[in-house]
Amino acid sequence: MHPFRIDIPQDQLDDLHRRLDATRWPDELPGVGWERGVPLDYLRKLAAYWRTSFDWRAVEAELNAHPQFVEEIDGARVHFLHVTSPEPDATPLLLTHGWPGSVAEFLDVIGPLTDPRAHGGDPADAFHLVIPSIPGYGFSTLTETGWDTARIARAWAELMARLGYERYVAQGGDAGAVISLELGRIDPEHVIGVHVNMLMTFPSGDPAELAGLDERDQARLAKLGRFDAELSGYMKLQQTRPQTLAYGLTDSPVGQLAWIVEKFLDWTGATNLPEEAVDRDRLLANVTIYWLTATAGSSAQFYYEGAAGVRAAAAGATPPPLTVPVGVAVFPDDIFVPIRSLADRDIPTLTHWTEFERGGHFAALEQPAELTGDIRAFVRTLRPAAVTV
Repeated sequence: MHPFRIDIPQDQLDDLHRRLDATRWPDELPGVGWERGVPLDYLRKLAAYWRTSFDWRAVEAELNAHPQFVEEIDGARVHFLHVTSPEPDATPLLLTHGWPGSVAEFLDVIGPLTDPRAHGGDPADAFHLVIPSIPGYGFSTLTETGWDTARIARAWAELMARLGYERYVAQGGDAGAVISLELGRIDPEHVIGVHVNMLMTFPSGDPAELAGLDERDQARLAKLGRFDAELSGYMKLQQTRPQTLAYGLTDSPVGQLAWIVEKFLDWTGATNLPEEAVDRDRLLANVTIYWLTATAGSSAQFYYEGAAGVRAAAAGATPPPLTVPVGVAVFPDDIFVPIRSLADRDIPTLTHWTEFERGGHFAALEQPAELTGDIRAFVRTLRPAAVTV
């Protein structure tokens, strides 16, 4: 494995600033707010902040404060953070981001997870962290087709084996949740449990199943319908024409900014501005990683590879059953809010379920303390099986 350090050449930052200065802005119909997309006035101000006040070098230093590596696995160069705990008996924990996320999502939970003693917690809850970038995202390369969920899960299993971790926990949200669950299916000899902060539950179409849903679950089902009808345009485009999309987003920083920032309003507890849910600099750190690595198109390839699986799940198909314990953290403002009865139907090994009062899709950014606490609580139930290297 090769040590890795982020060191973006200054000319790339200068180019970003020139492009922001030269933005060609569209017009906008009056009085539409966020109804038809990101408002012009809001995006102008956010782009100006990105140009004049956001400090990429501070983000770079924060990421570089943690050990990073790259490793060739199955033809891809996989970038990952490997942050070991000062506690020798810490449990290995693999954290996987999703879209439009990156390893920067986890910056606020690394300290509490690896060193709870220093953050007012129980040292018995410590973790050794492995935080990879999905191939095609950030600093992980994508050079061929076929990198679907199963292939990524196999790569993660290989990564953990090369690191010497015999038994470990997998955790993730968004694509990271799907990958973590698949990892539990394909590597149950080494995965002692899977914790997710996003779970998609689809009704089977059985009228009796729907009749048994209470008012809260009916509202969650309606939210799923709203996503399909109104909020899933990005997904349909990335599932079908990721290359076409890549040209615009790779050439225009404001286009890339708008494409991502919209999700931080639609998928969080924010009501007026994304910054109500996620710190502005954290949001821009994430966007900047996509921009500087030119991975708008390659990250979208994950959707193309997984399109058939998403359609099958929505049609009622279920994947092979999990045999390892599963924990779910439910945040009410997420894009998908799971229904417990359907989750129990699909995952017989579901052993841990927590409903939070606030928070959405980007749990590690929105509610880092709550997510950290729930991961700890779930892993405590697995502790007799948790053995590190």
